[in-house]
Formats: sequence, C-alpha cells, structure tokens
Amino acid sequence: MTGRELLAAGDGQYGFDPDSVDIADEDVLRRLEPAVREWWVEQFGEYVPANGGFFTPPQREAIPLIDDGTNSLVCAPTGSGKTLASFTAILNDLFRRERDGDGLDNEVYCLYVSPLKSLANDIARNLEAPLDGIAERLADRGHDTDLRQAIRHGDTGDYERQRMLEETPHILNTTPETLAILLNSPKFREKLRSVEYVVVDEIHSLAANKRGTHLSVSLERLERLCERSPTRIGCSATVEPLDAMAEFLVGTVPDGDGGREPREYELVDTRFVREFDLRLECPTDDLIATPRGVVRERFHDRLHELVQSHENTLVFTNTRSGAERVLATLRDRYDAYDESNSGCHHGSMSKETREDVEEKLKSGDVDVVTSSTSLELGIDMPHLDLVVQVGSPKSVASLLQRVGRAGHQLGETVEGRVVALDRDELVECAVMLDQTERGFVDRVFVPENAHDVAAQHVYGMAINAVRREADVLETLRSAYPYRNYGDDDWERLMQYLTAGYAGMEDRSVYAKIWRDTNDPPSGEHHYEEFPVGEPLVGKRGRLARVIYMTNLGTIPDSFTCDVLLRGTDDWVGQLDEDYLDTLDAGDVFQLGGATYEYRYRRGSKVYVDHSADRPTVPSWYSERLPLSYDLGRKVLAFQRDLLERLDDGGTAAARRWLRRFPLDENSVRAITRMYDEQRRYAGADSVSTPTRLVVEAERDREEYQRRYYVHSNYGRQFNDGLSRLVAYRCAQRATANVNVAVADNGFTVTMPLNRKVDVAGVIRDLDPDAVAAELRAALDGTDLLKRYFRINATRSLMILKRYKGHEKSAAQQQVSSEMLLSFAQGLDEFAVMEETYRELTEDKLNVAGIREVLRGVQAGDVEVVQRDVESPSPRAFGLATLLASDVVLADDESAVLQEFHSRVHDALDDDVDAEPLTEADSDD
Repeated sequence: MTGRELLAAGDGQYGFDPDSVDIADEDVLRRLEPAVREWWVEQFGEYVPANGGFFTPPQREAIPLIDDGTNSLVCAPTGSGKTLASFTAILNDLFRRERDGDGLDNEVYCLYVSPLKSLANDIARNLEAPLDGIAERLADRGHDTDLRQAIRHGDTGDYERQRMLEETPHILNTTPETLAILLNSPKFREKLRSVEYVVVDEIHSLAANKRGTHLSVSLERLERLCERSPTRIGCSATVEPLDAMAEFLVGTVPDGDGGREPREYELVDTRFVREFDLRLECPTDDLIATPRGVVRERFHDRLHELVQSHENTLVFTNTRSGAERVLATLRDRYDAYDESNSGCHHGSMSKETREDVEEKLKSGDVDVVTSSTSLELGIDMPHLDLVVQVGSPKSVASLLQRVGRAGHQLGETVEGRVVALDRDELVECAVMLDQTERGFVDRVFVPENAHDVAAQHVYGMAINAVRREADVLETLRSAYPYRNYGDDDWERLMQYLTAGYAGMEDRSVYAKIWRDTNDPPSGEHHYEEFPVGEPLVGKRGRLARVIYMTNLGTIPDSFTCDVLLRGTDDWVGQLDEDYLDTLDAGDVFQLGGATYEYRYRRGSKVYVDHSADRPTVPSWYSERLPLSYDLGRKVLAFQRDLLERLDDGGTAAARRWLRRFPLDENSVRAITRMYDEQRRYAGADSVSTPTRLVVEAERDREEYQRRYYVHSNYGRQFNDGLSRLVAYRCAQRATANVNVAVADNGFTVTMPLNRKVDVAGVIRDLDPDAVAAELRAALDGTDLLKRYFRINATRSLMILKRYKGHEKSAAQQQVSSEMLLSFAQGLDEFAVMEETYRELTEDKLNVAGIREVLRGVQAGDVEVVQRDVESPSPRAFGLATLLASDVVLADDESAVLQEFHSRVHDALDDDVDAEPLTEADSDD
C-alpha cells in the first residue's frame, strides 16, 4: 500500500491506520506528531518499494535514537536520508513544544555545523519543505507556528547578523569557524544557552584536520554554556573507525580512575545498503606502447559515449586544471557540448560561477560537469545518474564519496566508472574497487594534542570570563583530540600564552592571558566567587576580544612566490607555496616551458638556476591527494596474491583471477602484462609485498648518477617521511648532495655515480623509536619547516593576520615568521615550535606508519631486499619518470617510458604480448 492509499484509509486522528504499516516502521511513525506523520507519509509513501517501508534504514534506526536524546553517529551512503533523519526527530520535538506550550523562546535550539558554506545553504533550502509542509498541516488544525531557521557563516552580512539577535533562528546552520566566533560574541552566545541539539554533517572531512579539532573544543565549550547537555548527532557517508569517530563527536569525561572515557553514544551503521555498479576501464591494454595522443583520444571518446548515454554525468579529475582541460576538450571535440549544457566546478572559480553550476546540477539542466574535489561533499543532485572518476581518488572513502553522488535516491544503483590512464594508478584503482565491493573503508586519523588550536580556545575562554584553571583544562581534555593532553603539555602551553620566555615581548609577542592564584585579602586577581588559593586564568590586553575574533580559525592563508634567476634577479614566473613544500635544493621543475633548478627561498621570493636536467617534481604534484596508508597496504597484499597466481599458473591464471575484480579486459591484460614483465625481468622478489620492501639500484653512466628506487607502496605522506630519513643518512654516509623524488608507490634517492650507499641497509638500521627525533633533525632548515612554523605561529596568534585595521598578507606573515623561527628554535620545548614538528611528523609525514613498518623490519616480519638493475624495472617506471598519472595534463610523448620499456623487452627472452589467449582463458 502506498502512502496516498494509507492516507485515504486513515482513521481521522493519525491520517492512516497504524496497523497497516510495516512493523519495521511502526515505532518510528508512532513517535511522530500527527502533522509531521502526515507530511512524511505524503512525501515518502510512494517510495515504499525502494525503501522497504516509509523510512530508509538509517532513518528507521536514527529517528528513535535522536527522539530519545541519544548521542548518535549516523553512517550511511549519500542520498539515503541520514541528514533528514536527524532533522525529523528534532523538528518533531520543536513543533510539538511550540504547539503544546506558549511557543519557542527567541533562542537557538538546534545547531547544524557543516564543513562547507554551500552545504549549509543546501540544507537550509532542503529544510524549507518540511518546515512549510508541517506548518501548513498544523495550521489546518488551528495551530499557528513560527519555527525559524537561518544561516550564519562568513558570507552573512551585518544586517542579517543583527536581525538574528532580534529574531533568533531556532535552527542555526553554521560552520566550525563561525561557531567559535559566536561562542565569544557577548550577545549572541547568550542565544546559545538553549541549544539542545547539535548536528555535525560530513564529520569525516572535519575529524581528519584541525578544523575538526577546533570544532571539538567548541562543542565542549558549548556543553558548558548550555542549560542542558545537547544531543549530538554526527552524519557521514564514509568513515572508519566508527567508534573513534563517535568518540570524536561526543567527547570524553573522567572515568573515576584518573583516565577518561567517552560519553554514551549509539552507532547507526548502514554504510553499505546501496547497490553499486562500479567498473574500472582503461583505454588500452598497453599504456606504454600506445602513444599518449591515442590514449587521450580514446579516453575522450569513451567519456563522450558515457555522457550521451546518461541524463547527468559528473566527472572528477585529480587536479583543477585537469577538470578544465577535460571540459575544454569535450567542447572542442564534440558538437554536443556548450556553455548551456556543460560546466566546470572547483575552488578557484568565483562563487557566482560555482552556484550557477550547482543549481544546474540540482535541476538536471546540464549534461556534464567536471570538477576536482569541490563537489565531493555538499549539494543534492537528484538527476545525477553517473560519476566518472579520472585517475585514482587515492582512498576508498573518497571514491565512495564521489561515486555516491550518483543515484541519489535509495533503491537506485550507484553507477560509477573509474578510468585509469597510468599503470601505477591502474593497480591502485583495481585494488580500490575490489575493496569497495568488500566493504573496506580507509581509517580517519585525528590530529591529537595540537598546541595551536588549544592556544586559541584557552585565549577565547579567558576573554569571556576569569576562570578556574582546572575548568579550562578540563574543557580542553573533554574534547576527543585532547583526551591525552598531559600536564607537561599544559605547562608548555601556559608558558607560551603568558609570555613566560625571556625575549618574547622584545619581539612583539605579548602575553595573551594572566595566570595567578586567588589570594586574599585583596589584589588584582582576587575574585570572591572563587575559593581562596584557587589557580585562575584571565585575559590580558584591552584589545583581546578584537584580536581573537579577527584572527581565529585554522585554515591557513597561502600565497604565490616570485621566481627569480640567481645572479640577475630576472623574474621568470610564480609558484604556489604549496608546491614549494615538495622542493628541496637541487630539485628540477618546469615553469613556463623552461626548466629550472631550485636553490633557495627568501620570504616570498624563490631563487633558481637554469637547468637542462629532466624535472624531478611534476607540476601537478602539490594538487594531488596522497594515497591512503591503509589502501597502500591493500595494494601490497594484492601484489603478493597476483604474484602467487603468476608463479602457480602463469599469465592465464593471473587473468582469470583478475576477472573476478570489477575491471574491463584492457585493465586485466595491462596489469597482467606489467607484473609478468616485472617477474621475468627482475625476479618475483623484486615486487614489494606486506612482508617485503624492495630497493632497486641503478647506475646511469650517461648522466653520472646512481639511483635507488624504493618500492614502498604506503602512500606519499609515508614516503615523504621515510625518504627524508633515508636521504638524511645517505647524505652523511656519501658526503655528497642527495636528491629525493617522492610518489605514492615509493621514492627515488639520487647521488653522484662515484658515491655508493647501501640504501637497504640504511632502512634496516633505522630505529623505529628514534624516527621522530631523526625526522626533526632532517626537517631543520627546510622550506617545509619554515612554512608550517608560519602557519602554526599564525594559528597560535603569535603572528596576527589582522590588527588595528591592518591586514598582513601570507607573504608578510612568512617574513615575520622567519624572523621569529631561530628565536623559537632556541627556546626549550616552545609550544608553537613543538606543534610545528608534531604536525609535520605526525599529520604530514606519517611517522606512526613509518614506525609500524620499521618495527616489522626489526622483528624480521618485513624483509628489505636490494637488487641491482641495468634499467628501471616495470614497477619502477613511474618512480623513474614521475610523469603525470593524469595524462590529461601530460603533454609529453613518454619517450623516456618507452625507452625503459624497450630495454626491459630486449632483456626478456619471450614477449608476454605474444602469449596467446587460450579458449579456456576466454571462457572463464
């Protein structure tokens, strides 16, 4: 029976007969107010066949939990109604209270926090339907209601902000940064005392970075402000581990034994209730011999074919420029596309352009849109029926988030096509799609004990009122990222915030707070509301609130650097500073068609020399997401299993096994060919597995270089960290300059030919318990350290972006930070310096993963093998060239790759391409 039929058969009181409802929905429906129930049945009763009832699985589980006031983490695919589930229970409660009482007070009852302003805007639009629909049904019953919602974020004008004080929204949609501002707004913070619900959307995208860390402390401050403990609801499509994410959402409390435990919560885990139609495609079964132009042509022809056979298609590329080039090629190559039915969307575009594309996606008035990452989260796309991912999205979570945009109604199949244009990414994508079908999701790693975010919040709390120091520390420790924040950490932070180091104020770094005990009989810090002798903290400075409100937040500013030729100071172009993180002295890169060797940076100026060498760092490097550590380990397991098939049954057995994966035939044959060539050229033990890490050593007499290719498939962050450790020791042993180039599947170490180092031995000798200290030493003097010190000094309010009406640009911030860096390094455990090292080693260079692998090496569980080769092996081709895996951006003709390939083929007795496809193989 459909919803309309149920309404027609209703009993007059409820609008339907409860006894006719599926038992799985009965409890949920009985909880809803008659007007809410009627609206829900009217809206969703027709979807009974798809949902299995009136409610989707996450709605069926979440609505009762939220109605009972239970903290809940709701994990479900995009389009399954998890956010609506959160709001349904909340709206039901607020409408009931407004109807039964004297109306709601002029205060906020529900906070909705999202990582994106566009997502807040979209939720606001989507809430209009239930708000208006339920209010209309209540009006029919003689109940006038005025349940209000509004948006408050960085784009909200002064007039709207002032109006919210006079007519306060009961549901406030906001962002983490704006919430932090509201908590320190003397007038509006009073409007938050009534908050009873907090909904945090896309929690996985916040938990993994300092925006989430900042939000977690804001939620604890809100907890102490509110009259009753708010019910916390988290929503996410793809997240793991669930318990850790739930604890991040709800925070912690003392456990009575000196430790901490999470607040109570429930999990709604319906992540894999949708049907997926995912497949990996490759334009050719030979990505080396096939000319790049042919690969690109076949790719675009296939993309055009897919777009034409679907209503709305969303294409994700791995770079912004790649998204633009795909769209430009479609428009140039085919008559079917113009500005009216196609578009591009990414963060560098204007707000107006992005909003126009978003509206066309929502309405279905567009055939194809290309994007980088900006549409991974956010708006509903009800007409979207296909997502095409070009290249590897680097994690199962990202893949699920992206392809989940298609088939946005439960019951519809999620159709996604991943197109691989590079052999290394072909392997990544094959493993990724297989793991997606198995239900695997990469873990989210939460930054912990970040001093810079702690400094902001402690300052903010002191600005609002004089407080007991113990209360401030307890508030901080209640946030999940600070549950292990020790007394030494706290003292280090206090030393910074009180300017307890000699010479700080001489460098215009002033105390943010005072710290004292409440001692009688009178005095500057005597407060009668606190016990005698109680340690207290309070703000310093008349402009403290203004400084705090205009400088808080965690998103760093960035800038472009002028590139100058050494000696002449001739200007040759500009580089984004993100790209500079990848460069060390001696690295070679291309800019404006010419090739340069990086020498050093001074503030916002980069000095280079002309170079005739091949680039060591590709131009797209800084834009790319890193391969997740967990997926990298799955790739290693895949390589082990594939080698076993090749050893036991040859290429036919390998192909049969690969056909169990969601791959097209080109992908199957290309992967088989690569690993068979590898095994025949360099031996089966030349491939890294979970128990083997391989180092290839090559002597290049023409360029007078010795190169080592380290096959560590653990992702770029891991390899960035490990390569710095290896290069640091190699430089000491070789007494020569050592260059490093890093990729997701390994890294290269290059030195002069007359120097030789046992790189495998270097890795074996690394002490897992000492790698953090060694990484710190390896980072000294690097541009990476200089940049992140600036970012953390700015977050810690050591450097002010805005002061007395003046704004300091990111380039000016960098100059200021470089003047402070040597001073900070000379201080004992200075909080801002310590946080810089912590963020780099833990969050950016994956020191935990490096320790894990090195402990395996020490225990004998991981063998480190070094092999001498005349030319890079097939699995090292990508490391040897570091050419773009997104060939949309690669204009070269792959001459180097083809040269490597021909060398390998010359060394093989038989060509794998000549092996016939047997009848049995074909039929399997």
